[in-house]
Amino acid sequence: MTTATKNIINKLETLPESMVNEVEDFIDFLKAKHLKSFPKSASEKTNIVEEPKSLYGAAKGLFIIPKDFNDPIDDLKDYM
Repeated sequence: MTTATKNIINKLETLPESMVNEVEDFIDFLKAKHLKSFPKSASEKTNIVEEPKSLYGAAKGLFIIPKDFNDPIDDLKDYM
C-alpha cells in the first residue's frame, strides 16, 4: 500500500459517515470520468457508473417559436 493510500485512509477514518459517502461518490465519479485508463476486473464491471450523455440540441426541431412571441399580450394591456 502506498503512502498516499495510507494517508487517505487515515483521513477517511476521521470523517463523519455522511462525508465518507460523499468521498465514495467522488471516487465513483473519477473512475467513470477516466474509465478508459482503469483496468476492469470482474467485480468492477457490474459497479461502473457511467457519465450521462450530453443532451445539447436534443430538442432541435421539436417546437417552433411563433413570430409574434415578443409582441405584447392583449390581456395585459391594462397593466402597461
